[in-house]
Amino acid sequence: MTFLPQIDMTEVTRLTRAGQLGEAMALLQGGRAKAPAPTLRPLTLPGFSGKLAGLLGRTGITPAPTPIPSGARFEEHSFSNAEGRRAYKLYVPSGAAGRKLPLVIMLHGCTQSPDDFAAGTRMNELAEETGFLVAYPCQPQSANPQKCWNWFNPTDQGRDRGEPSLIAGITRRIMAEHEVDPSSVYIAGLSAGGAAAAIMGATYPDLYAAIGVHSGLACGAARDIPSAFAAMRQGGTGDRGSKAPIPTIVFHGDSDTTVNPVNGDQVTAQSRARADLRVTEESGISDGGTRFTRRIESDGSGAPLIEQWILHGAGHAWSGGSATGSYTDPRGPDASREMMRFFLQHHLVA
Repeated sequence: MTFLPQIDMTEVTRLTRAGQLGEAMALLQGGRAKAPAPTLRPLTLPGFSGKLAGLLGRTGITPAPTPIPSGARFEEHSFSNAEGRRAYKLYVPSGAAGRKLPLVIMLHGCTQSPDDFAAGTRMNELAEETGFLVAYPCQPQSANPQKCWNWFNPTDQGRDRGEPSLIAGITRRIMAEHEVDPSSVYIAGLSAGGAAAAIMGATYPDLYAAIGVHSGLACGAARDIPSAFAAMRQGGTGDRGSKAPIPTIVFHGDSDTTVNPVNGDQVTAQSRARADLRVTEESGISDGGTRFTRRIESDGSGAPLIEQWILHGAGHAWSGGSATGSYTDPRGPDASREMMRFFLQHHLVA
C-alpha cells in the first residue's frame, strides 16, 4: 500500500487518542496541528472509527420509536462466546409463525445504534412488507469509543475470532431459535458496518448468501489505524477475498469525502474473485433527483452476481433513507429496497 510520507500517522494517532481531533484532521490534510481546532461543517455520516467520526459529522441520534404493527416484535437480545458479548435487536414481522423466512443482518455505522440504524434504513418496515427477519448487532463503546466495528484490526478480520465470530454467532443463534430459511441469510452494513459486512462475506461464504456494502471498504483494506486512514483517503489493498465470487451489491456516492469511492470498486473487485463476468450498465435518476449509474455483472447463465450503484454527487450517507435516523440521504435511490431485491435472487446451495 502506498503511504503519504508527509503525514506523521503516529502523531495523528496520538492526537486522536487525546481527543485533539481538529489538530489530527489538520495533519491528515497535510498541514500542521493548530489550536484551537476549527469548527467543521457537519457531513452526513460517521467515518470508520470514533477517531474520525467525531470530525466528520454529528453523532447518532435517538429516533422517535417507530410504531410496531400488531403481531410484530422488535426484541432485545444478547449473545456471548469466548470473544466477548454483543447485544442485538431483532425484528420479527407479523405473520412469521409457521413459515421459514429470510434473515438479514444489519451492521450500523459509527456513533449509531440499532434503533437509529433501523429508523434510518427503514428496514423494519420493509421486513414487515416483504416478510423477513432483520437483526441489528450493537457495537458498544467498550469495544470502540464511537461504537464503530473494528474492521481495520487483523484480529477482527478472520473467521471464528474477534468481532466476526460474534456476528456469526448472533446469526446462528437467530437461525436456531426462529424459523429461518438457511439458504436465504444475508448481511449488509454502512461505512464501518459496510466494511464489516465485506469481512463477513469473505470469511463466512457458507453462512451468507449475499452481502450489501454501503460506503464501505473491502476485507483486508487496512491492518491498523494508520493504514485505515490511508485506505479511507485513497483505497486499500483489499487482498483477502474469497476464492469464489460472492454475490454483492454496493452503494457508494462519487462525492464521498469520508471513504474514497475507489473503495466501492475494490469491494466489487474482491467479490468478483477473478471470475469472467458479463458487464452491463444503465443510468437513471431517483425520484429525489439523484443521478446514478447501475453496473451489473452477470455469469454465463445471465445471473447477476455483482451490482454496483454509483450515486453521482452523493456523499457518505445511506441512500434513500429516512430523516428520522442519522446519516441518511432521502433523495437517493432506496438502497434498502434494492438490496433486498438483489438478496432474494441469491440462495446458498445445501
